[in-house]
Amino acid sequence: MSIQATIEEKLQALAPVFLAVENESHRHNVPANSETHFKVTLVSERLEGLMPVKRHQQVYALLADELAGPVHALALHLYTPAEWQASGQSRPDSPDCRGGSKP
Repeated sequence: MSIQATIEEKLQALAPVFLAVENESHRHNVPANSETHFKVTLVSERLEGLMPVKRHQQVYALLADELAGPVHALALHLYTPAEWQASGQSRPDSPDCRGGSKP
């Protein structure tokens, strides 16, 4: 199973109403077909009443093995359904890589 698929599977524990896991490794100075940099957009009622740091901690706990190993970077955009609706159902774009030079 790919790392992306593993992340998607593990995040099902938060009962998302929307989940997008994007492999952004190609935007960084890593070998082709790497799975090291991801962006997660997750919308769940289970995030209601939680401060952003507590939301992130829940995701970090679920993905502890991946973060201890192959995943170098994880951008998190975590919303309640109301917040997601208020955002126009969009999350910020990721910035371009600023480290190293591309091969």
